[in-house]
Amino acid sequence: MHAGPSSSQKTGAWILSESDSRDVGKISLPLNPAAKHKGTCPRRGNEEIVKAFAKVRPEPGIVQIDANKPKPGYHEVLVKVRVTSVCGTDYHIYRWDEWAKAHIKPPRIIGHEFAGEIVEIGADVTSHKPGDLVAAESHIGCGKCYQCRTGNTHICEQLAIIGVDVDGSFAEYVKIPEQNAWPIPQEVPVETASILEPLGNAVHASFAADIAGTDVSIFGCGPVGLSAAALTSVSGALTVTAIDINDYRLALAKRMGATKTINSKAVDPVVEIHKDTNGRGAGVVLEMSGSELAIRQAFKSVRNGGTVILFGLPSGEVRLNVGDDLIFKEAHVRGVVGREIFKTWYKLQDLLKSGKLNLAPLITHRMSLDRLDDAMKLVGSGECGKVVLAA
Repeated sequence: MHAGPSSSQKTGAWILSESDSRDVGKISLPLNPAAKHKGTCPRRGNEEIVKAFAKVRPEPGIVQIDANKPKPGYHEVLVKVRVTSVCGTDYHIYRWDEWAKAHIKPPRIIGHEFAGEIVEIGADVTSHKPGDLVAAESHIGCGKCYQCRTGNTHICEQLAIIGVDVDGSFAEYVKIPEQNAWPIPQEVPVETASILEPLGNAVHASFAADIAGTDVSIFGCGPVGLSAAALTSVSGALTVTAIDINDYRLALAKRMGATKTINSKAVDPVVEIHKDTNGRGAGVVLEMSGSELAIRQAFKSVRNGGTVILFGLPSGEVRLNVGDDLIFKEAHVRGVVGREIFKTWYKLQDLLKSGKLNLAPLITHRMSLDRLDDAMKLVGSGECGKVVLAA
């Protein structure tokens, strides 16, 4: 996830005019680069037309389109997006790698990390009203399956994810179930609120193992890995070692609270982690990158009886030495996805109110949503922390 698409893979970002419309599902392919959005929303028949960015074809890139303004249905709210941010999942979709090919069915408006203002509510909405500022839980559970009914909505058997299975937040407006809208506390700026969802990922992953009094190693210093460095450093970890191949992000990890950083292109992290822990290995390893090499190194770095938390999303299948690195080590392994709904959100809210988390270094770039293609390339370069986009 460190390289963007080549110039031959770029897809234009144009606006669609009504006369040139060519419908593809619920959205339309952009054909006319001259049409512009000005003032109030234009209309296509009785439908208001809004700007959005979508994966319209099964190929690398992202395009700007005209889409019908969403209408909130039963127990849904319509949110005017103020700030949205770019996630590693979005970059998978942008690149159109093997994961994206298996999970995305174009056309789809992508994006799932955002904050904004509720401007309209659907029938029987009781917990929110127009004017409320909200962030969003991106995992939509069915509420009926075994997982949902036993408190594990984030791994619902019929799970739908905003920006993956339903249209997302790289748009002027997005509609979401009312239960997925999280009120933004007054002390949290809207920009920070737009990254609560990925911060929740870090909370879930960091506290999935007992980190108090142990050596923690974090492979991958993307925004969630950086957030994990901040969280573990204030939550009782003995040491926090951050590993990446990018010096820019390693410098950010140091600012976020890591006690040591390792550039794994220059130094073997497995050797270094064992040297720093008297030959034992790390008690807890958080694998946040999805790199096949880093995943293998994570298992070789963990001590006997230690825990490996797998959060990073590989682009394909991963080969492991299960005998030596899992069974004979009696290693504990846990996959982590999303956030525990809504336990993680309450925990995150309390952490933010405590003032202990230093999140200032995390947001490194601010752009307009119109520059989404530039933002994707920046994420691909690795020369950034969190990139936030004003809608």
